[in-house]
Amino acid sequence: MNDVLNLRALLTPTNLRMLGAPIFIIMVLSMMVLPLPAFALDVFFTFNIAVSVMVMLVAMYTRRPLEFSVFPTVLLVTTLLRLALNVASTRIVLLEGHTGPDAAGKVIEAFGHFLVGGNTAIGLVVFVILVVINFVVVTKGAGRIAEVSARFTLDAMPGKQMAIDADLNAGLVDEAEAKRRRKEVAQESEFFGAMDGASKFVRGDAVAGIVILLINIVGGLLVGIVQHDMPAGIAVETYTLLTIGDGLVAQIPALIISVAAGMVVSRVGDDADVGGLVINQVFSNPQVLMLAAVIIGVLGLIPGMPNLVFILMAGSLGWLAWRRFGIVRREAAAAARVAPEAAAAVPAAESQEASWNDVAPVDVLGLEVGYRLIPMVDKGQDGELLKRIRGLRKKFAQDVGFLSAPVHIRDNLELKPNAYRIALKGVEIGSGEAYPGQFLAINPGRVTGPLAGRETRDPAFDLPAYWIDASQREQAHALGYTVVDASTVVATHLNHLILNYAAELLGRQETQALLDHISKTTPKLVEDLVPALLPVATVQRVLQNLLEEGVNIRDMRTIIETLAENAPRTQDPLELTSRVRQALGRSILQSLFPGNADIQVMALDPALERILMQAMSTGGGDGGVIEPSLADGMLRHAAEVSQRQEDMGLPPVLLVPPQLRWLLSRFLRRAVPSLKVIANSEVPETRTIRVTAMVGGAAR
Repeated sequence: MNDVLNLRALLTPTNLRMLGAPIFIIMVLSMMVLPLPAFALDVFFTFNIAVSVMVMLVAMYTRRPLEFSVFPTVLLVTTLLRLALNVASTRIVLLEGHTGPDAAGKVIEAFGHFLVGGNTAIGLVVFVILVVINFVVVTKGAGRIAEVSARFTLDAMPGKQMAIDADLNAGLVDEAEAKRRRKEVAQESEFFGAMDGASKFVRGDAVAGIVILLINIVGGLLVGIVQHDMPAGIAVETYTLLTIGDGLVAQIPALIISVAAGMVVSRVGDDADVGGLVINQVFSNPQVLMLAAVIIGVLGLIPGMPNLVFILMAGSLGWLAWRRFGIVRREAAAAARVAPEAAAAVPAAESQEASWNDVAPVDVLGLEVGYRLIPMVDKGQDGELLKRIRGLRKKFAQDVGFLSAPVHIRDNLELKPNAYRIALKGVEIGSGEAYPGQFLAINPGRVTGPLAGRETRDPAFDLPAYWIDASQREQAHALGYTVVDASTVVATHLNHLILNYAAELLGRQETQALLDHISKTTPKLVEDLVPALLPVATVQRVLQNLLEEGVNIRDMRTIIETLAENAPRTQDPLELTSRVRQALGRSILQSLFPGNADIQVMALDPALERILMQAMSTGGGDGGVIEPSLADGMLRHAAEVSQRQEDMGLPPVLLVPPQLRWLLSRFLRRAVPSLKVIANSEVPETRTIRVTAMVGGAAR
């Protein structure tokens, strides 16, 4: 009973499909060794013809080569089947050929007698012609097409991969679609490479057919005359016809398979099957059909020509042309009727009620370019800017700590031809001009001479610069200029802006995606914080506060642990931000002062510090009671001292008490964007502080 159940479990449809191919290959190989009766040969020869016809029909109705990706394997299997049948039929022809023309089965007899009329000379000629057509014309051409296609497909792979990556970075496709396209590109290259190799099987099969034919004829004559005492004439006629029938029954399916291979690798269009493409592209133009009918008709009127055949063909082509002219006229009339109806339907469509489909979402990050910059962002032309945008998004994620929204790129004919515009949530945050084919020579402040070029300013850092030709690059380098190409100019400007606006790029969706990413490695840490202690909105606000002051959020483990520790005592985002900054103090100081050298910072004048502390206590932390003259003097003095710090090669950093840090950071940020304000509590105990300047509030 258990054996029966096990047998039923093995004979499931899935297992049978898995066992089908190995069983078939073993059966084909067995045919070369084991003798087969004539009826079995008839079955296998018929099966071989049926398979070849099915393969050709599948090739005709295949829209794209990859839809028949198993074709190289089919070529190998069918070639092996034909060779096995040649061996099996040779064996039975030599063993039983003396008994009559049907010794090797009815199929070989039919091909040897009825198809060539029982004439050995005609049979040999037909066989040789089929072999020449298969070997020299069809298989050689299909193999050459497959070879060239494989080479060009392999050469085009990097460009196709970059185009897919560009679509992914631009948000046109998702990760799953990009993965599917990459796999399709790889499969296409592998397919044509396999077809190139598989075509050699068919060419070898044609050569083997000729050799087998000669061996069978010579061997048959020796067996018939020597072993069976047959007269030479009868032996020649019997064994030659059997051999020709055997060769024809193998070469006709081989020719069909070769034609199918040529049809698969020679396809260009992928929107219809071969029959539909031929009908649409060859017989769709009535002028072509009519001219062909006239030419064939004129040839049919020449004396001595087969007039009836030519006139019939000309009439058929003329009838087809007349039918096509009628179809074209009806289509034109229908289009003329539809046009006014469509025009009349436009106001009706405009008068319909608005729906949510009319609300188009605003792109988080957008890049609009003038028409001369389109080649830089055109994936079809392998735009250099697309690769740079992909790289800067990856670098932003590595440096800042989260993945920004994709940059949606579009052309804008309202812009100047060489202009571009960068928008954040539909609002312009930067613009500039770029000149493809030219280079921007930027003056970093230590050049030794001017350049002959279009004077401008670097859009990212507002430094003086020149647009120069490629021939001036070496001269610009020699004079001390920093030289970059047009795509680098736009990419650098975009990178500078997304770093400055990193806080606005971190929306609720990005925050949740960041928490989901962290939860893959530390799930318990995230679960204990969100939503148990803090909502996502508060976490987002804390992260935005950090990003606004140039603090990266790569160390999310420390940030989450600090929030979880302090959330039971306070829900205020500013207070939580202060606690997180203290926890990240070592990282913050390391980014400003690398290594373990002394921290050379600016500090508040003691008198100014007391005034600000009093203002904080009386103003409820808003600092609203600071006198305008004091605020103005403090701004100007902070700007002067910061500039002196930068001139000394030091970062402008102001060290203040924790109670004043947020107030002064927000207050001074507009006047001195490069100034960083840190609290005493954020400085690690291992670092030594050295005050290099004092910031006072007196007007100067």
